[in-house]
Amino acid sequence: MNRQAVPPASLVSHLRTARRIVVLTGAGMSAESGIPTFRDQGSGLWSRFDPQALATPEAFRRDPETVWAWYEWRRRHASLAVPHAGHFALTALAAGTGVEALTIVTQNVDDLHERAGAKAVLHLHGSLFAPRCFDCGRAWVGLADTSGPEPERISTRLAPPRCATCNGLIRPGVVWFGEGLPEAVWREARRTIERADLLLVVGTSGLVYPAAGLPDAARSRGCAVSVINPDAASMTGHCAMDWQIQAGVGLPALVSSLDT
Repeated sequence: MNRQAVPPASLVSHLRTARRIVVLTGAGMSAESGIPTFRDQGSGLWSRFDPQALATPEAFRRDPETVWAWYEWRRRHASLAVPHAGHFALTALAAGTGVEALTIVTQNVDDLHERAGAKAVLHLHGSLFAPRCFDCGRAWVGLADTSGPEPERISTRLAPPRCATCNGLIRPGVVWFGEGLPEAVWREARRTIERADLLLVVGTSGLVYPAAGLPDAARSRGCAVSVINPDAASMTGHCAMDWQIQAGVGLPALVSSLDT
């Protein structure tokens, strides 16, 4: 174990006895793999666009070519990214002795958890790799092949594909501003929190609701909660289990601590 990465003793103690673990992950987890955070995605060709203005149903209705191109740019960034040690540490933890269930509830729209071998992943905000028809809602499988040009070679205007069922435009499979979370996914996320005896909150600012309410929901029923984040502002300020550290360093050290 990295001598500089020594997890809080209380966190290790809780982890040793935890049987049902939930891990809530946010943008910081993916940022360590080089995926720009949502508010940092205005670089290069996209520097003159406001990301928040592109992420709405109204923007897609008004200018589907620009919105689709931006999400293709994001998807290519995600496709080229590689899971880091923190992603793999969660997979190892899930396979550990005594762990009955480990569910990852993520606010990220990439597939890094899955590519690191995670089996139980709930995508609260959808996925860049699950587009669907804007009109009828049917899933579209045309993105199964993740190959394509380098992100910076993608045009700022691309015509979205058409639905084979109704000829509607295919939209990104993410949750836009003004849209609700997928009901079934949100319901399952709440259910896992109700059953959990440990919640790890990793790489999220805790500002985006309703996901930001999950830690308080866990605490209200007596579930232990640990915030793991390099940003001091994300710390709860009252928990000895919180750990100010990057996920790619802290999570492997935390899992390794179980062997000592």
